[in-house]
Amino acid sequence: MPFLFILGLAAFASAFSLRAVDPMLNILAADLGVSLAQVAVLASAFTLPYAAFQLVFGPIGDAVGKLRLVRVNLTVLALGLAGSALAGSHEVLLVTRVFSGAFAGGIIPVVLAMVGDRVSFDQRPVALSRILLALVLGQLSGSALSGFIAAYAGWRDVFWAASALAAVAALACMLGMKELQTRGPLSFGTSIARYGVVLRNPLSIKVYGVVALEGIFTFGAFPMMAPLMVAHGFGDAVEAGLMLGGFAVGGAFYSFAVPVLVRALGLGGMAGVGAATVGLLLMATAVAPMFALALGMFTLAGFCFYMIHNVLQILATELAPEARGSALALFATSFFVGQAVGAILHATVADRFGPTAVFVLCGVVMVAIAWPASRLAPRGGAVGPAESE
Repeated sequence: MPFLFILGLAAFASAFSLRAVDPMLNILAADLGVSLAQVAVLASAFTLPYAAFQLVFGPIGDAVGKLRLVRVNLTVLALGLAGSALAGSHEVLLVTRVFSGAFAGGIIPVVLAMVGDRVSFDQRPVALSRILLALVLGQLSGSALSGFIAAYAGWRDVFWAASALAAVAALACMLGMKELQTRGPLSFGTSIARYGVVLRNPLSIKVYGVVALEGIFTFGAFPMMAPLMVAHGFGDAVEAGLMLGGFAVGGAFYSFAVPVLVRALGLGGMAGVGAATVGLLLMATAVAPMFALALGMFTLAGFCFYMIHNVLQILATELAPEARGSALALFATSFFVGQAVGAILHATVADRFGPTAVFVLCGVVMVAIAWPASRLAPRGGAVGPAESE
């Protein structure tokens, strides 16, 4: 399925732009003459509109055509990132990050919905795992390469590189894929109606609830990794970065194991085993006696986390085939809101009980949701329409 490479490139470009600022905050602060606290707002300036505008772009993709929307969003993202490269002040850079984040948010959920449109249900686990690999690699590259580029070439070149990636992805979508969807009516009323169609499926609330819990009790705990490293005497920011990178590496390895896992466990088994195992590994990481052991377990936790997360993605693509963009927008928003809630919750828990308690709590909850998560997947054969290109 060659179109998966193009969609993966679009997802990669969006994920790269999301993480590009993270490792170069000190460089930006020094060059722009502002405090670290001020420049740290640049990260939120991208992620908040990134999360919020997913709800806007989901119904738009359902109405005007998902591929048309991805082409436009990638093009505008490339322009926004070029604006960031040219920014002459912190204020201008802040505006361009908000602008870029809004349009980047309309790429990944729509890409996932396009996979649902074009790939049969029984082939979707492998297809979505390829998009997942692109996402993970985009986040890793955004964190690792941008730091290297900023240190040796300057922070502006990071944004130029991200802009070029988005432009190449936009061009690939224009030249390498054709729109299969006809235009439909677009209005506020029809957008709300599409969300109503999604939520009328009784499985929707369950899937969105579980993915929100995932966000709270996995990614929501990531800001507590550095305090955990300090508490155990393993180090600080560098070691925390290695731990989070290991989690992503585990996700990358998962993407290659999907066919074997589907045959061995089925979707329900993958969700249950993934949730239970990631929970146990989070608890083990919290009390690991040495850094190397903690890193190994957290890397394996990344592998297991994506077992359940990928299954939830697959289920979300089938909640409302006629409003798939809207369904995936709600899915992504639930996950992001969970992360935001988790960061606040875990900061409170860590302040009172310490960071070790955070990861133990997360592990307990993930084990607890294993059984209900395993019951979400269909027991029958493949369902849903299949289209191919």
